[in-house]
Amino acid sequence: MRLCANTGARLHLIEPLGFVLDDARLRRAGLDYRDKAQVQRYTNWTSFLEAHPAMQLWAFSTRAKKHYDQVSFSPGDGLLFGPETRGLPEQVMRRFGKNHLLRIPMLQASRSLNLSNTVAIVLYEALRQQAFKTLG
Repeated sequence: MRLCANTGARLHLIEPLGFVLDDARLRRAGLDYRDKAQVQRYTNWTSFLEAHPAMQLWAFSTRAKKHYDQVSFSPGDGLLFGPETRGLPEQVMRRFGKNHLLRIPMLQASRSLNLSNTVAIVLYEALRQQAFKTLG
């Protein structure tokens, strides 16, 4: 949420979430960015797709072959990440095919990066490709 607030990116949360998102928990976590972040919630994957039929999506998985820096991101693209513990569901990944399924290169024996680190790496690459036009 903090990353989105600081970059102007919209945070789309697709249920079921692996965490509880309420004001008390956000305050306890020190996330005073909740009022500055653009957050949208969806009851499921289908409702997200129906709300954004034209959005170009890029999904991320440790099992993908193509690296995140081998594609050209455009304004309005969506970056899709799954939970740290299990990643994106198989039925969601099948929708993307190999051209829109990306990974961050890591050592072979590694399982995954922290989700917030992964999102930050990719989001800033997308912003860099746009010459950071939306940032000061």
